[in-house]
Amino acid sequence: MTAIHTVVPRGGEGGGRLLRRTPTCLADARADLTPAGLARVGTTAADLTAALLAHHSEQQALLPAGSRQHVLFEQISAYITTHLHDPALTPGSPAAALYISTRCLHGLFQQHAATVGEVIRQQRLARCRRDLADPSPRTVPVSTIAMRWGYPRPSDFTRTFHAAVGVTPSEYRASGQDTDGAHHQGLPSHDLA
Repeated sequence: MTAIHTVVPRGGEGGGRLLRRTPTCLADARADLTPAGLARVGTTAADLTAALLAHHSEQQALLPAGSRQHVLFEQISAYITTHLHDPALTPGSPAAALYISTRCLHGLFQQHAATVGEVIRQQRLARCRRDLADPSPRTVPVSTIAMRWGYPRPSDFTRTFHAAVGVTPSEYRASGQDTDGAHHQGLPSHDLA
């Protein structure tokens, strides 16, 4: 870990901060992961470490193509997750932010059998489902939850939610959904996360 601290600059740089915290996070998560999950996390951590070190030493070209693609996919996924609240988030947003073509972006997601738009929609709906199922803020209007996750027009949110889940957001909230996605009163289960 000493080598990591000498190559990666200190301060507010997100990548350096993430790299410095990775060994501790991996150690903390180890008990909660299956051996296969631990192997996947380890591979991702190794790719991320290689990419960050290559970036800070200005040697990105030395990374194997698979590592570059994997790290780029993770960067795009992180960008999407942190910008879900923005109604202007489109498939082109992460491409522009990461200085890649939309064609490259779509190609990366195609390798993961997904489209960027579908990932954005699924993640937004998963956050909405979680917030609607939370019993503590029942006074928060459905439209506020929708706006929080990038749906500025309540009618668009209701239509999208109903198409994906099979009930309206208000019906979902009233149905007794658990935050872990368990369903009561015979409502359908859809994996959106």
